[in-house]
Amino acid sequence: MLAKTTVTPPSFGVRPAPAVAFFEAEEHSGPPSTILIVDSEEINRRLLKAIFKTAPYRMLECRRASEAMALLQSEKVDLVILDLMLPEMSGPELCRWMKADRRTQLIPVLMITNVQGVENEIVGISSGADEFLIKPLHPAVVRTRIRAMLRNKALIDSLEEAETILFALAQTVEQRDVYTGQHCQRLAVASVRLGEALGLSHSDLTALYRGGYLHDIGKISIPDAILFKRGLLSEQEWGVMRSHPIRGEEICRPMKSLWPVLPIIRNHHERWDGSGYPDGLAGEDIPLLARILQVADIYDALITERPYKPALSHEQAFALMEEEVRRGWRDPELVPLFVSAIQTKIAADLSAIDPSLENMSIEVSR
Repeated sequence: MLAKTTVTPPSFGVRPAPAVAFFEAEEHSGPPSTILIVDSEEINRRLLKAIFKTAPYRMLECRRASEAMALLQSEKVDLVILDLMLPEMSGPELCRWMKADRRTQLIPVLMITNVQGVENEIVGISSGADEFLIKPLHPAVVRTRIRAMLRNKALIDSLEEAETILFALAQTVEQRDVYTGQHCQRLAVASVRLGEALGLSHSDLTALYRGGYLHDIGKISIPDAILFKRGLLSEQEWGVMRSHPIRGEEICRPMKSLWPVLPIIRNHHERWDGSGYPDGLAGEDIPLLARILQVADIYDALITERPYKPALSHEQAFALMEEEVRRGWRDPELVPLFVSAIQTKIAADLSAIDPSLENMSIEVSR
């Protein structure tokens, strides 16, 4: 899955420690849901705590946006109740910050205010808030909304757990072969590097990173006798091996969050001239993200030792990839761009080791 991004909240001076309150409640299954109240007025926080006094929730309090930002990066929070007006930054600004951070974007937000006017509700919902209530608050309405939001959050959490299992399964495929150790991680990083060079969106880069780990998940169903065979595969064995993109797509299709990754999984073995598999797509009909990952996949396979071949040098790998472009197998625009990106990365690595090597040119065999 994607590496965690560290987000440093703006400095607003000394952050007072958030107040934490635990409430006794009737027995319930599982750990209590954690609700964070962000409101500068103590009387408002007291009112909300009173509404949930008999509910099985763990309540946290923050008076300022900076407190909330710090707490959200250190605590597991299931729901945020957020006042529209806050010191330092507004409730909608804090909500937008939450929705822009991968670690907090799925936390439901209930925004409240005592300022009448439909324009405030529009601002709140537009910032990413899931619900909006205007004071005075009706306790039964608040409790009902919170229960519904927490049910949705529990469903999202269960989907995230299923997604985590799929990624673990994909890494199990990799670990079955000692020759491909860390292949998925290298492929994910290299694919994103090429995607960045193309100026792709954040969602596309995320799909590429996930595709690096999941592209070969279908191999979990390929027998070891075929997957690790040192000699040439028979026609029947090759047919089984060529089925892994379709099997991988079938494994991941039930996860809606992985839909952007499905074309990568299914079509990363297509060829520019239409001679690939499983669909025989050609040229621009091959999904762009699949073409990007394919280029990174081929490069990593070439520079890595496998049972049937030694590891090639960077120069040898570049030369072979360019030869495959001339044969009509690879995207003639992506391969040169990828070679340039990798050369730049190698030069940067050399410079980090010895600054005198910064301008070293890497010869590519033709």
